[in-house]
Amino acid sequence: MKKPLCILVAAAAVLFSPALRADDYPSKPITLVAIFGPGSASDTICRVLAQPLGIALKQTVIVEHRPGANGALAALYTARQPADGYTLMLGTNSPLSAAPFMMKNVSFDPVKDFTAVTRVGSYTLMLVVHPSVPGNTVKELIEYAKANPGKLSYASANTSGIVAGETLKHWAEIDMLHVPYKSSPPAIQDVLAGRVSMMFTDLTVGLPHVRAGTLRALAVTRLKRSSLFPELPTLDEAGVTGFDMDSWAGIVAPANTPREIVTRLNSELRKIIDGPEVKSLLGNVGFEAFSSSPGEFGGFIKAQLGHWGKMVKDAGIQPE
Repeated sequence: MKKPLCILVAAAAVLFSPALRADDYPSKPITLVAIFGPGSASDTICRVLAQPLGIALKQTVIVEHRPGANGALAALYTARQPADGYTLMLGTNSPLSAAPFMMKNVSFDPVKDFTAVTRVGSYTLMLVVHPSVPGNTVKELIEYAKANPGKLSYASANTSGIVAGETLKHWAEIDMLHVPYKSSPPAIQDVLAGRVSMMFTDLTVGLPHVRAGTLRALAVTRLKRSSLFPELPTLDEAGVTGFDMDSWAGIVAPANTPREIVTRLNSELRKIIDGPEVKSLLGNVGFEAFSSSPGEFGGFIKAQLGHWGKMVKDAGIQPE
């Protein structure tokens, strides 16, 4: 007895579905989307991961930059790509934690539109000032700002920089001009030139200039001191009680990416991220690397939405 054509078509669809073809993955180059431009911490991390991941998967991993709107443009692009494992994104708190609270129109859902692959680690943000700005501590900086309202300015290159800057303004009741940038390199260049007074920047971008003496570091934004710069106090120690900003990074793929592909990617990436060579490379540029399971990372993304929503509200930031 012949089977109806519709049954044969359905069977073929199951047989050749992406999930069952996962053993063939990858059969073509993979794109790793960097949400900020060349020279940014996002770009650096993507490039450090791309080569060993390509070797492990025996395919080329291409880093593609899609900066703009604090990572929201890259997130929207990634969310709209086929769920086949060939487009990945180094997601951060900018598009996946803060954007829903800082932008009026966000055309993606940080939880529903992505598949979590693995955590990559945490950035440590530090407050750096141009050497011409008076004050060697946060307290002295605030005293100067209060005595000279409107004279200071701060640059931002992502949502972390905006939230940290507005939190300091709100808590200290000081008047500072906010100067936004699309990426860290041009922002830090204007601080180095003295066109902008200060910036909350990740160690990846800021630490070389602090070590060279061209910028002065005052504090870090996490609750505990950074193991990469232990002599630098925290904002909490400086009086901004309880302030704890975990600026994180992790690999995500479009929603509904086959589980077998996610498992393969997670397995290879965890070996790379937790390996001594990559840990050392990223540590040298101010990034603390560590991995996670997809489930752990997915739960973390959900929790961070609540945490960042509160920080944005407490800083008095209105959606734009």
